[in-house]
Amino acid sequence: MLNLCKYLLISFTLTLTNAALAQQTDSGIPLDADWKQTVYDFVKENQQHTAWGLQHSERDYLLALELGQQEGLEIDLDVLFAAAFLHDMGAFEPYSERGSDHSQVAADSMAEVLESTSFPMEKLPLVQGAALAHMYYSAVPDEPHAQVLHDADTLNFLGAVGITRIISLTTREGMAADLPTAVATLDNMSQQLPASLVLETSKQMGTQRSSEMRAFISSLREQSAQGAAL
Repeated sequence: MLNLCKYLLISFTLTLTNAALAQQTDSGIPLDADWKQTVYDFVKENQQHTAWGLQHSERDYLLALELGQQEGLEIDLDVLFAAAFLHDMGAFEPYSERGSDHSQVAADSMAEVLESTSFPMEKLPLVQGAALAHMYYSAVPDEPHAQVLHDADTLNFLGAVGITRIISLTTREGMAADLPTAVATLDNMSQQLPASLVLETSKQMGTQRSSEMRAFISSLREQSAQGAAL
């Protein structure tokens, strides 16, 4: 009887542990509210893409959170989660068919996902503002969530991860119509994007990631007859 009780206790503990482990994303972001699980499942099902899909959203969230911590900013995790995971929904069907810039489409459409959940809808304007400002070319308001998401999203176009994202688009997008075009895009991004960063911590990261990209491009050109054999 004692052994049976011990077995049941161990089984119960393992069940609780496995349930706790399941309540997070692959990168360890807590899914500690029902609405977060719903949003995560929505993105996982509808936004699979090598450059701006689910994993990109996870990276944006984690880096934005790090930037906020480094800068001493007050970040609402509900706002950051919703913004990081839904900011690119306007790039995917059926939302992409609405014809506007994907940032605007996302801001206009995200309520459709959130309003049927337990998400605190009074926070929606902050989520929309962050989505509107997330692209490197966007105007960024003096608002912490918009700033950290904008800089995280921009930094995700730089460094090793930026290289991987653009190369993954080769033959699929105009910015990477072929390998020489993809490399030219990387070159332009390494030079132009750091200037669009807002926060001091981001600027330091941008300098490092830009140097990383330029070193890669230099090595690639050396190994491909200055790009003629790509």
